[in-house]
Amino acid sequence: MISGMAGRYAGSLFELARDAKSISTVEADLGRFEKLLSDSADLQRLIKSPVFSADDQFKAISAVLDKAGITGLVGNFLRVVAKNRRLFAVPQMIRGFRQIAAAERGETTADVTSAHALSAAQEKELKASLKEVAGKDVSINITVDPSILGGLVVKMGSRQIDTSLKTKLNSLKLALKEVG
Repeated sequence: MISGMAGRYAGSLFELARDAKSISTVEADLGRFEKLLSDSADLQRLIKSPVFSADDQFKAISAVLDKAGITGLVGNFLRVVAKNRRLFAVPQMIRGFRQIAAAERGETTADVTSAHALSAAQEKELKASLKEVAGKDVSINITVDPSILGGLVVKMGSRQIDTSLKTKLNSLKLALKEVG
């Protein structure tokens, strides 16, 4: 689980969502905000930069949330986070919320990095393979990173499986240096 400040915020949001019986809605809204964040360099700069005052961050986040239609628990939560000058930790809070929600459902979470987007069939096969390894259902968070060239990097708990072409080429390069 995520510890520290981000973990406390994620835990609080989860408790509120559970009490309101809206865990899946909150998870979906957090996913929408995360997508906005990954698609906008300006929004990333807003949450990471200490130059913006709490009031500026609050106004900007409120405008973004209103425009995106993110209301309810997640909208209020992100506004409180902005007021408390904790926006820099929102990605960790989202990750923490997902881990808590997955644990509540009896799942474990795997972060998967792929060189290209996976098809639905590939995702299903990957989930089945990870379920065999973990011994329970696995929810996967997929990130596309073309720099790994091919293969997958899977992080599940404290384990990491790196079958990326980039890592294999780097290993080969290192082995060739040792021989020469």
